[in-house]
Amino acid sequence: MSGPDPDATCDVLVVGSGAGGMAAAVTAGLLGLEVMVVEKAPVFGGTTAWSGGWLWIPCNTHVRRAGKADSLEAARSYLEAEIGPGFDPDKADAYLRHGPAMVDFLERHECMRFQPGLGVPDFHHDSPGASVGRLVGAVPLHGDELGNLLGTLRAPMREMTIAGMAVASGQDMQLLAAAGRSPAAFLYATRRFCRYWLHRLRYGRDAWLVNGNALAARLGRSLQTLGISLQLSTRAVELRRHDGAVTGVRLRSPSGEREVIARRGVILATGGFGQDSELRDRYFPPSGNAHGHLSIVTEGSTGDGLRLARELGGSIREGLAAAGGLIPVSLIPRGDGTTGRFPHFTDRAKPGVIAVTAAGRRFVNEAEPYHDFVQALYRSADSAGEVAAYLICDHRCLRRYGLGYVKPRPVPIRHHLASGYLKRGWTLEELATASGIDRDGLRQTADAYNAGARRGEDPAYHRGSTPYNRALGDPECRPNPCVAPLEQPPYYAVKVYPGSLSTFIGLHTDRHARVLDGENAPIPGLYAVGNDMASLGAGVYPSGGVTLGSAMTFAYLAAHHLAGREPAALEPGG
Repeated sequence: MSGPDPDATCDVLVVGSGAGGMAAAVTAGLLGLEVMVVEKAPVFGGTTAWSGGWLWIPCNTHVRRAGKADSLEAARSYLEAEIGPGFDPDKADAYLRHGPAMVDFLERHECMRFQPGLGVPDFHHDSPGASVGRLVGAVPLHGDELGNLLGTLRAPMREMTIAGMAVASGQDMQLLAAAGRSPAAFLYATRRFCRYWLHRLRYGRDAWLVNGNALAARLGRSLQTLGISLQLSTRAVELRRHDGAVTGVRLRSPSGEREVIARRGVILATGGFGQDSELRDRYFPPSGNAHGHLSIVTEGSTGDGLRLARELGGSIREGLAAAGGLIPVSLIPRGDGTTGRFPHFTDRAKPGVIAVTAAGRRFVNEAEPYHDFVQALYRSADSAGEVAAYLICDHRCLRRYGLGYVKPRPVPIRHHLASGYLKRGWTLEELATASGIDRDGLRQTADAYNAGARRGEDPAYHRGSTPYNRALGDPECRPNPCVAPLEQPPYYAVKVYPGSLSTFIGLHTDRHARVLDGENAPIPGLYAVGNDMASLGAGVYPSGGVTLGSAMTFAYLAAHHLAGREPAALEPGG
């Protein structure tokens, strides 16, 4: 395609500033290429900045240093068993062999500092090759290390903070949750909140960066260190092509339109289509309610990468096992009339929480992975009815663990009751009436559950029987960290709906992250990573951290391919 004279040139232009986009840019910069990153939002970090920030990287250096037994062969067996017919051995091997090298590469060049998630199990322990501790995440850092970049880093997801204070996975979360029952934890929480409010006064936000915010921050700081241009509020509106190869992008920003020539190619990393209502309605199952499918990705994830590539013949891989990574979501009424969305990662596994349908019946082991929970919810739904469930607990459970957006003691719950987010009843029948649940069904379900729960058992769904279940439970609850009866009134309920935290349907790519056309031939100069790339798992969700792990690994591979360099790899047997 012909076009006006370029306003700028570079070797590689990256569209999007999540983990995949920034990892690609940083890697390309370290390999000596001139790189530009454009981001249509006024802040950088994408959905990565809202995420837990964990990467599933089997056999990574941190795991090996800790003496954890693992192998590429075991990890490959696990992926193959999980993914089934959609398993792509070439891409799986690329991911597994180059993931550890990507971690080492970024740490060696001081672009990242990772920490291991040694106690986190794969989702399904009964699949061949399943293991524990294959995750790495970014080490927290202070916002001062970002300098002026802190003001343009996307803040953590509001609903996943405590009044704006970010909470790190692991010990930080555990101590804050225990503040109402432990003097030491209360003192810790007091210090954390004092530091947070000092940060608010000085920086206007929390400057202790954790989870996905830390991952995005470290990558953004590396862009700055390498002199890589990061242009915000700049949208890619058209790919340019010459002699069959992608050679640049037409950009639109508040100052107008311009053209950038990318001598070697373009990497799409725009975050998938989770906030595009047309694509979401096309690919996700109907929910039968007024809210539709509830995505928790950032507002900019509107399928830009898919549209840009499709205009040049890029193929979209459809027909996957699921359209995206599923998670139950509750709706939070806000004082300003807007509605927040809370993703339920861990509360379902706490002892004393059960999930029921409107008929009052359980339908799943509540401590199973979030993706599995929503799939079970879809299966349980009446074809003509609303797809929704209710998380139920008693007063002891609510004040010890919280439920959804409701925090544990000593945080008050009055405003949640007043808004209608949290329903309450002094008997289960009263709670059922307040929530729209069948009274007899809820009573019968609770009685049957309590009979086993008093012994720490769950005969119906075997809750607490897997490493993943137990990792999310309460180790102080014995004999089963995931099971306790509902016996202390009043009783509470929070309604949840199907939602998603990523999209799996995306552009068809090869092991180098090159976008493929309808004939499975690579489009020269065009690459896609992250949620713009079709899911490595073909719509299956093998473990937490696979989304970010594959995003950054294929970003590393794309950058090496653009640079004409052979990437390092972990050999079989490693």
